[in-house]
Amino acid sequence: MKKNLPIQRKSGKKFALPKRRLRRRILFGLLLGGIAFFPVDGASSSLPRQRFEFSEACMGVPFRIVLYTASEEIAKRAAAAAFSRIAALDQTLSNYDTDSELSRLGHQSGQSSWTPLSDDLYRVIACAQRLAAETDGAFDLTVGPLSALWRNARRTLKYPEANQLSRFLKRVGWRQLRLDHSSRQARLTTPGMRLDPGGIAKGDALDQALITLQRHGVQSALAEGDGDIAVSEPPPQKKGWRIRLAPLAEETPPEYVLLKRQAIATSGDLYQYVLLDGQRYSHIVDPRTGIGLTERRLVFVIAPSGIIADSLATALSVLDISKAESLLKLYPGSHARIVSFADGRLLARSFGRFNDFQTKL
Repeated sequence: MKKNLPIQRKSGKKFALPKRRLRRRILFGLLLGGIAFFPVDGASSSLPRQRFEFSEACMGVPFRIVLYTASEEIAKRAAAAAFSRIAALDQTLSNYDTDSELSRLGHQSGQSSWTPLSDDLYRVIACAQRLAAETDGAFDLTVGPLSALWRNARRTLKYPEANQLSRFLKRVGWRQLRLDHSSRQARLTTPGMRLDPGGIAKGDALDQALITLQRHGVQSALAEGDGDIAVSEPPPQKKGWRIRLAPLAEETPPEYVLLKRQAIATSGDLYQYVLLDGQRYSHIVDPRTGIGLTERRLVFVIAPSGIIADSLATALSVLDISKAESLLKLYPGSHARIVSFADGRLLARSFGRFNDFQTKL
């Protein structure tokens, strides 16, 4: 953690999602109820609040925190705690760190014994497994082997070999990830399985960052991780946080949404894809087929929490659009816009009350 965090006090700044990221039941209330909030210290809340901004590289991507509080000392202490919380989550959820808790679980795949989970890993796996069941595997935390295969395809510009693709597909399947809710233990039943939290971990990190800030007396904050954003209470004298949506095309006029105590995530393949034999393949892989998506799509999801927004955005990138409305109804307070690209044309469809959150500049 950096000792000296950069601070900016400019107000009125708009928050934009960067272009390069055009990326059964839960037994606990955080996922469905949104972000938990804590009492604010009465002494500090009576003082005028100033704007502070901090940035830090976490989970391999830039994270940013904007907050309003009474003093620089409180702001620095709260931001440092939030970044420490994100760093701790990375040590648990990273699929690049071979010693992370998530990676160690993967290394035990195929064994008959159950592995106890920390609260953080259980929370993420439980949310992922619920969504996997509701989408019949369109969202699947066990997609790790296929993700690695297509990263190699993008690097070498070579389509995966058929026998290798078939072999890796056998290591993927959310039903092969067993979760015991009562004991909070998990087991991967097939050897060679690996978990990829890329479509859910950053959203969870944003939630935990806001919770940490709240515990340090900060009631008005925005946390951003590589384009996903979660916010708590609005800035002083504001109705909400004005956030710019990722543009659909260079010539598209800017669009904004106004949010409070919510999160927004994007998913898509505008900038992360590979061309193989004239066919465009997204960095997003359909866990059911093992193939990178070929239909160009850009998804925005507004939800009560980052973990829901992030995972739903990933799922709606894969799922048939005709099933979007029914999926969103399972997550109260969630809304989406899905933009399809075909034959040089854009087709945008909104679900839930997404359009109600749009606001002018």
